[in-house]
Order: sequence, then structure tokens, then C-alpha cells
Amino acid sequence: MLRIIAVALSAVLFGPLGVQAQAYPSKPIRFVIPFGAGSATDALARIVGQELEQTLGQPIIVVPKPGADGALSAGEVKRAAPDGYTFLFGTNSPLAVVPNLLKEPPYDVLADFTPVTYLGDNTFFIVVPPSVPANSVAELVAFAKASPKPLNYATGNTYAFVSMAMFAKTNGIRLEAVRYKSEPDAMPDLLSGRVQLMNGTSTSTLPQVKAGKLRALSTSFPQRSPLMPELPSLVEAGQPAFPIGPWFALVGPAGLPPGIVATMNKAMAAALAKPSVVAQMQKHGFIPKSSTPEALATYMKDQIAVWKTALKDAGIEPQ
Repeated sequence: MLRIIAVALSAVLFGPLGVQAQAYPSKPIRFVIPFGAGSATDALARIVGQELEQTLGQPIIVVPKPGADGALSAGEVKRAAPDGYTFLFGTNSPLAVVPNLLKEPPYDVLADFTPVTYLGDNTFFIVVPPSVPANSVAELVAFAKASPKPLNYATGNTYAFVSMAMFAKTNGIRLEAVRYKSEPDAMPDLLSGRVQLMNGTSTSTLPQVKAGKLRALSTSFPQRSPLMPELPSLVEAGQPAFPIGPWFALVGPAGLPPGIVATMNKAMAAALAKPSVVAQMQKHGFIPKSSTPEALATYMKDQIAVWKTALKDAGIEPQ
């Protein structure tokens, strides 16, 4: 009798239920990102991932999935099992813009994903190659107005695409978007002068500015950046502030268990608050900021509405 009880107890402790109760995480975790290797998103995901590996005791694998304004990366995460081993290290592009940019979005942001945490905001700079005779935003506007044909601007993300369309409309100038999967893909054409300007992340633009291969005219935000404190902000350059901004968030597939959400939220909040991680991220112009899952859900809902208005104001029709 005792032996039978022991066998039964062993089955309970070490059988299927015991396996299910296995501590999370027990294998590598994938961060799918919407842009290519070398992009700001790639750099930030790797910085955070290195810290999480120490906290969670498992490798963090960064998986670039560029294309379709982030819809490809979001689609992969949507289809993933809700087991806590695949997350979207996403941005405003797949989480707020794609639902407004496409007539038939391939997913419903609010229904197909589980919010985990807000990650923070990034800094962008308006830059031109040396072939463009402009040392300020005002001179860029004047050059564009005098040009017999539209200036081409490079975009590696939806913030660059929409913000420069709004910039063109505000200033009564003609700009034509040349769209790339991610910023690293755009740099050769920008550096060669085949495209005349870009509103880009500090990760892509500032190394080229410091090397004298690009010229920075301003940040694209109302305030100056500590990365280039001598550079005027967009507002100081005489422009209205953009009603949109680039942001990052971590989400998983729909149906992610609350316990896994809580574990990742806690680990990410700790990582984003660690001074060494903050210092690394700030070098890329990133301002880390965590949140509760509930706050992120509310924010994403609000941002979908904000970007819908911005696209309409910029004259961009859903495709």
C-alpha cells in the first residue's frame, strides 16, 4: 500500500503537472524586433537583453524581422505560442501606425497582443549630407522652396516618414519619401546625396555627423538633446512641435499567462532602472521608462488614435 501511495505521489510531483510547474524561464527567450541589424531598436534590445540574461538566467536572442513598417515582426509574435519565449520588442511603427496605415491591418493591436511594459522614448535628428547647402532648418526650408523638384527624404521607420510629411505640409515645401526597411539600409543613399535629408535616430546619424559625413540641423523634438547640446531643438529652429513621437514597448502574444507577464515586467523594470543600462541607452539617445501592463494597454490605445489623426493631417492615405 505504501509503495502504491509513493508511486502515485511521484506521478503528481514529477509527472505532467510537475513539468508544467517548471520555473520560468527554462530556455532562451526571443525578442523579435521590427528593424534590421545595426538599427537603434537592435542596439537597445541587445543592451537590455544582456542585463535580462543575468536576471533571468537564460539567453535573450534578438531576432531582426524588418519589413512592412514592422508588420512582419508583429505578425510573427502574434502567431507565436503564448508561453513567454517570444516577445515583440516593438515600437510605435507596428503598435500604433500599421493599424492606421493599412486599410486591412494583419492584426488587431489591442486584441492580438499582451502588453508587458513600456520601454521608453528615443531621440531623432534632422540631418543632411554635405551636398545640401543648408546649415539650419530655415535654410533647408529655403533650399526646398527654391528647388525645381521635390527633395527626397530617407525613412527607415514610420516616425521619420510621417514627421517629415508633416514638416513638408507645415512649411509649404515638396518632399518625397524614399522608404527603406530600416535606417542602416538608408544610410548609403543619404551619405551619397541620392536622398537629401533624413529625420533619423542618433544611433544611425550621430556617428556620421561626428565623422563629418552628415550635417545635423536640429533635433526633431521640442527640447535639445544632451548628445548634441549645441544643436537647437525643433521649436528653437522655428518649427511647431510634432504631435507624434518614437516610442518602444514590450508585448507578447495574446493569452500570455499573468505570472509570465509579471516576471518579465519586473525584470524589465529593474533593467531599465539600472544605472549602467541607463548610461548605455542614453548613448543611443534613448530615455528608458517602464510601466505597468495596464498603463501600456491604455497608452497603446491612445497612440493608435493619435497616429490616426497625424496621418490624416500629414495627408497620408491608408494603403
